[in-house]
Amino acid sequence: MDKKQNQNDEELYHSFLNESMEDYEETYKVTEKNQKKLIKAGRNDALKTNIMISLAIILLIVPVLTLSSFLYYAFGGKANHLIEIATKTIYVTEPNMSLEEIEVEEDIGFFTMDLTFDVFKRIGQEDYQAGEYSVDFALDQPNYPEREMKLEKPLPITADMETDLLYHPDGPYGATVYSDWEILDHLPDGTVGEVYLSLNQLMKPEELEKQLGNNVEVRWVAVDTGFEDKPLSEVDYSVAPIGYPLQVDSTTWSPFNGREQSNEEVFLDILKFLAKDEKTAERVSRARSLALGERISYIEKNGIQVYGAVVTGPTPELRKLKEHDLIHIMKVGEVKLWNWK
Repeated sequence: MDKKQNQNDEELYHSFLNESMEDYEETYKVTEKNQKKLIKAGRNDALKTNIMISLAIILLIVPVLTLSSFLYYAFGGKANHLIEIATKTIYVTEPNMSLEEIEVEEDIGFFTMDLTFDVFKRIGQEDYQAGEYSVDFALDQPNYPEREMKLEKPLPITADMETDLLYHPDGPYGATVYSDWEILDHLPDGTVGEVYLSLNQLMKPEELEKQLGNNVEVRWVAVDTGFEDKPLSEVDYSVAPIGYPLQVDSTTWSPFNGREQSNEEVFLDILKFLAKDEKTAERVSRARSLALGERISYIEKNGIQVYGAVVTGPTPELRKLKEHDLIHIMKVGEVKLWNWK
């Protein structure tokens, strides 16, 4: 009896369960169209979720990378070191060129740093903007600078002994070069100019300044480093002139401010500083090669002697330089209206 009763209860339970399922399916039946909508909505929700997660990760990565980039260039003074390389390279490789270090702009990105700065030339007794340099660093490796020059007669983009208007008296490069005395003769008296003087002998910079007198100013001197008198066939690479400003720059940011060292001492210190990052300095300069190791050794052994100079002054006074026997070649650089006091 009990067994039969249990069987009846079980059948009743299944019957009730089937009726409930049929009622639920009838009440909550989802059409195929609605099923597709639900699937599509689910996919959209999943996509939105993935997008939000990705954005959250990106928004987290960006500040982390930015902070890491700033830390990279700040740690150990990396940014200041690269700025120092760029600015000091200009002083010793670009004749009569200077810059305002406080005006150097730096823009740090994701492990990149872009430097932008203006360069100036002294013509007469005023400094004129000569152009704008932009140097991009990836980590600490620079690309070749972009130069926007504003000069009437800019020097070539690539510098070597044949292009930079300064020629060693014993070198082959000035053998077929003519002086610009005729050009200077036709310039108005009410102008000031910049001229490049190549000497017919090596001499001490202070002796050169004494010989040229007080009516013109020697702005930059080209230093004999043992390479300038050799043809390319005798050396492994073409080098460009290097030198330094002869005049003391009283501004505090200039390395040649004359406060603790002479300009000659600063020049040699800069060469030694740049030699530690020579490839970077070569990229910043217009030179194919700087060969700083060999040149430093030569200067330390033989002392500083110059074979050329960049001189500025009133045009009538510059014409008088033709009377000096020490001048082998003269090339005219920039010319401006009278500003001599």
